[in-house]
Amino acid sequence: MLRGILPSSVLVAVATAAIAACGGTAQDPSDGAGADPRTPRATALPETASARAVEPVAGETAATADRPVQQRGDDAAPAPTASATGSPGATTRDNGPTSDAAVSEADVLKNGIALPPIEAPGAVRDIIEAGNYIARTPYLWGGGHGKWLDKGYDCSGSISYALARAGLLDAPLDSGRLMGWGAPGKGTWVTIYSNPGHVFMVVAGVRFDTSGTRVSGSRWQKSMRGDRGYVARHPPGL
Repeated sequence: MLRGILPSSVLVAVATAAIAACGGTAQDPSDGAGADPRTPRATALPETASARAVEPVAGETAATADRPVQQRGDDAAPAPTASATGSPGATTRDNGPTSDAAVSEADVLKNGIALPPIEAPGAVRDIIEAGNYIARTPYLWGGGHGKWLDKGYDCSGSISYALARAGLLDAPLDSGRLMGWGAPGKGTWVTIYSNPGHVFMVVAGVRFDTSGTRVSGSRWQKSMRGDRGYVARHPPGL
């Protein structure tokens, strides 16, 4: 919570957070020199913690212009989803240690709340619990980049919040920086799909995505979406 009269420099930082986009390859000016954004940080998130503002970089390169982009204030609709057999460019419900869905896949209730599977490790349960906490909050462009407990969250703010509550992240990252975070490829339990304009993740076989709020009012969705144009990363060990 902000208290009293803030110095102008702090006001500028808060204002910057209000315009933080999911996309871009922003650098966090508060990161220490030599910090590697690919390495998860095991720092628990206090209930009232403030996030550090991430300043986006304006513009788009030719290399990323044809990728799916989440526009300002308007999250992108899911791409057409292929069957679970896995046609090119489609994600599948393969996040879990076994093929037995009853024990390794999460479920999404009609109210938009996700239930963790029996075999889920603690960190995965924490991610799902955090996702439940903000699953039905409004989409807010730049939300979650200036403070953890916000009125709404954009795509990268949502992912950053869930990872932070699991002790894997201590500052919000935009979707561009999440492209280089963690370990490459799909994880056993968690996979983060990111490009310069949008990010979503699959946790224990269910999707956590701001675009889901247009479908059911919740970020949690049982359906998958195409992953063409996205980089897959995962928290090491998960």
